Amino acid sequence: MTTLVKAWKAGGERLKAAGIDQPAIDARLMLEAAAGVSRLEIVTDPYRELTPEQTAVYDGYLDRRARREPASLILGRKAFWKIMLNVSSAVLTPRPDTEVIVDEVLKAFPETMTFNILDLGVGSGAILLSILAERPAAKGLGVDISEDALAVARENAANLDLDGRTALLRGDWTAGLGDAGFEVVVANPPYIPTAVIDTLEPEVRDHDPRLALDGGPDGLAPYRLLAPEILRVLKPGGMFAVEIGHDQSAAVEALFREAGASGVRTIQDLGLRDRVVAGSKNPLEAGA
Repeated sequence: MTTLVKAWKAGGERLKAAGIDQPAIDARLMLEAAAGVSRLEIVTDPYRELTPEQTAVYDGYLDRRARREPASLILGRKAFWKIMLNVSSAVLTPRPDTEVIVDEVLKAFPETMTFNILDLGVGSGAILLSILAERPAAKGLGVDISEDALAVARENAANLDLDGRTALLRGDWTAGLGDAGFEVVVANPPYIPTAVIDTLEPEVRDHDPRLALDGGPDGLAPYRLLAPEILRVLKPGGMFAVEIGHDQSAAVEALFREAGASGVRTIQDLGLRDRVVAGSKNPLEAGA
């Protein structure tokens, strides 16, 4: 028989040997799921013994992670901002870097404000649902071309009791949406150059949907389409925030300026890499 603390330590060492980033964290998350325990229980009751069934499940999880399957897909869930999301192979696994978008929107819109937000390429719903969870007067629309992704977002919205303020639509970006309907537009579009995808870590290359990664030959194809369209569907004075690749700031800023955006700027993530381009629609464009 093995104990919680022994299982955690051995699992971490096994994942470290497999070259996994943050092996102790992944081992703990999988141990929590396999043994039905909390992080606190592992610390306060470290010598609790695992049943043979729990050990077998844990070993199976470790095998999959050692083969570079993401922990989020093994467990079917991922924490993002202040919420827990179900995830699957149909959606991009939410990453902490993307929380920069959530932070920017929450800083711009006070808790009591009523506003409509559009999330283009909604995926699991990570950005949209994180914002709606903290802004009870807001409503949101999430658009995705993948019906499988929308099913994941729908489930997450229901689990978080946000389905009453969340609409989800299958569509190609802004196609079919009217002008000037939203105070906020957010997006984490595909921005990896096509030729670069096969050089990415296996967790991304083999498990994230290519549709959510491939930004065309130079990674900028979605922004060329989105910049003018985001400005079209924004209300005058409304804000946008889009995630970018770390070396795309100048190009994406230029596309939004050409489309008529004002106050265009780049925000860095916690690793001090360029991560989000944000700006607004000129409030004087009411008659545009």
